[in-house]
Amino acid sequence: MSAFSAQISEQIWDMKYRFKEADGTPIDGTVEDSWRRIARALAEVEKTPADWEDRFYHALEGFKYLPAGRITAGAGTGRNVTLFNCFVMGTIPDSMGGIFDALKEAALTMQQGGGIGYDFSTIRPRGAEVKGVAADASGPLSFMDVWDAMCRTIMSAGSRRGAMMATMRCDHPDIEAFIEAKKDPARLRMFNLSVLVTDPFMAAVKADGPWELSFGGRVYKTLRARDLWLRIMRNTYDFAEPGVIFIDRINAANNLGYVETIAATNPCGEQPLPPYGACLLGSVNLARLVVDPFTDRARLDPAALDDLVRTAVRMMDNTVDASRFPLPQQQAEAQAKRRIGLGVTGLADALLMLGLRYGSDAAAAQTEAWMKAIARSSYLASVDLAREKGAFPLFDAEGYLASGNMRAMDEDVRAAVRAHGIRNALLTSIAPTGTISLLAGNVSSGIEPVFAYAYTRKVLQPDGSRTEEEVVDYAVKLWRDMKGDEPLPDYFVNAQTLPPLDHVKMQAAAQRWIDSSISKTINCPEDISFEDFAEVYMAAWDQGCKGCTTYRPNAVTGSVLTVSEKAAAPAPAQPQTGGEVVYLSEPLDRPAALEGQTYKVKWPGSEHALYITINDIVIAGHRRPFEVFINSKNMEHFAWTVALTRMISAVFRRGGDISFVVEELKAVFDPRGGAWMEGRYIPSILAAIGGVIERHLIAIGFIAGEGLGLKSDPKAEVIAVGEAPRGKACPACGSHDLRMVEGCMTCASCGHSKCG
Repeated sequence: MSAFSAQISEQIWDMKYRFKEADGTPIDGTVEDSWRRIARALAEVEKTPADWEDRFYHALEGFKYLPAGRITAGAGTGRNVTLFNCFVMGTIPDSMGGIFDALKEAALTMQQGGGIGYDFSTIRPRGAEVKGVAADASGPLSFMDVWDAMCRTIMSAGSRRGAMMATMRCDHPDIEAFIEAKKDPARLRMFNLSVLVTDPFMAAVKADGPWELSFGGRVYKTLRARDLWLRIMRNTYDFAEPGVIFIDRINAANNLGYVETIAATNPCGEQPLPPYGACLLGSVNLARLVVDPFTDRARLDPAALDDLVRTAVRMMDNTVDASRFPLPQQQAEAQAKRRIGLGVTGLADALLMLGLRYGSDAAAAQTEAWMKAIARSSYLASVDLAREKGAFPLFDAEGYLASGNMRAMDEDVRAAVRAHGIRNALLTSIAPTGTISLLAGNVSSGIEPVFAYAYTRKVLQPDGSRTEEEVVDYAVKLWRDMKGDEPLPDYFVNAQTLPPLDHVKMQAAAQRWIDSSISKTINCPEDISFEDFAEVYMAAWDQGCKGCTTYRPNAVTGSVLTVSEKAAAPAPAQPQTGGEVVYLSEPLDRPAALEGQTYKVKWPGSEHALYITINDIVIAGHRRPFEVFINSKNMEHFAWTVALTRMISAVFRRGGDISFVVEELKAVFDPRGGAWMEGRYIPSILAAIGGVIERHLIAIGFIAGEGLGLKSDPKAEVIAVGEAPRGKACPACGSHDLRMVEGCMTCASCGHSKCG
């Protein structure tokens, strides 16, 4: 009998986590083989591996413990990969040489697939004096543009999608420009942005006092704190960024506050980390631990939870030794502190099985109780490991017990730490689990509410046709199996209808016993008032959260998947309105007339402009590119433009996901040099053409704006011909099933995640 309860789960395993030869031949015959591979790899670092392999396998079996995707895909493969998901890079020096050394480290880390976080507050502001060269500084945002281009270049070379987090302190002189950077839909597409908000700033906001923007001891500007706060709120309301990180609260709650200072997080925010800190993640699947669900005897088995947590902690500690690292500094940091991030998934489903409404006081209390139980088991397991293998190298009993969450921990745990030390400095974190929750049978993701009880997913078949599959939430499927057609009770709520402040309540309840932080998205309705929206962030501050990320549909980021549901029965998603990827066995025939758009590109050094026309075809109501023409009075370009347009048009007419054309063109560097256009460097005229094609694909909804990035696009003139732009499409499969989950834009059709 298959371990998979849904077709989408098996497809995700095969696509993302199944070990295969380079030519695609499977090595893992079943998911049980994958579990065995992981268990064996993590047991190998033990003195007696045979004593632990079966215990590790049992924890993985049935998707009870879910290691993060890096571990699931890489452990036991023998490949030169890191098992850590993300990193915060070293502090950026305020010098040209230091900045580009940091850029090189970032590129090497992303080349191995690691997401990165950086604090750009250390770079002097725009206009500041640069001594010795008689020039003014260009400011941190100009260097963020360079990082953005690097990330896109790494992607075009065939690596997985890049993910980066950029932070800036609320007192940096360039903070206003940072806050508004993503007003430009073509800029910093590879970054998530968050403002580092300090306790004094929040006090000034509450008191409506003044706030100084300063750098290096010099005050550049003074403004009202509340005005700056509302500016953050307004841009987040309109453009979904920046997020807010309460950085002083993070440092005050850090168990390692006596040896490190944190100024940045990983891309999704659940791991605030010091310079070169590494993010090691895994999740306990609470939905699999509920006994007698949907009855008055329903409960989460505490003994099973304790045993699973203790095993998971040991597996994660072993991962520190089993993993490779992109940089030696990252390895040294990980081994000095042995920080892990054990979290949960399936929380909302587990609450439903107990008859609790997500967002209610009872659900918040139960969540806090479960998180404390996990924290206790984690700490005690790590103490046992310290007795067996030694405490983490930087452990100092006096400093550790006086720092962070340890101050609030039960006295028996504190006594055990005092007596024996502890193996892992920080143990708990709640990460995005979008893909692995689908792998586990579509359990609710992380601590998020159920997004949709059911939706219809289109599945691409080998012959190019598509079939429809209903994807049902794990708890809803269990209810159907037990209750048949009996209507869902009133306590079945979802992300579409949940009030934003209920989200905050649940995040705050979980945060009280989480060492690191939580990746969570607070979904807000599009028609929420600005005042109510801003209150969400103030509530997050008042209730003790370490940060806040919201998602409100807007013109730049688009809308999440809309789902129509009734309590009586789960309902599928509403029909999609955008284009989808169509795979063809024969090229399309050209209709007599096509609609399109013309773009004008003026390349520096060329007397005549290029005019690029892209025509589209409509198939089953969906728009996709069909052909390209490039015209210019400059005859120097004639031969290669004709060849290029014929080749690109042939690719377009074959169907499928043709976004790789953009990637290939934008990766072309002219050995004679590129050109600066609108203040940005374009490496070649072919890259400029690629940027125009990308702009068009986004305009018609064929690819998502985040997919490839637009920062280096030329400012082309557009003659509007044809219909208005459509919603955003998944860059991996082309479907319009994108939704914001735990800070990541996630596709419900194929499992693609922006940061997963």
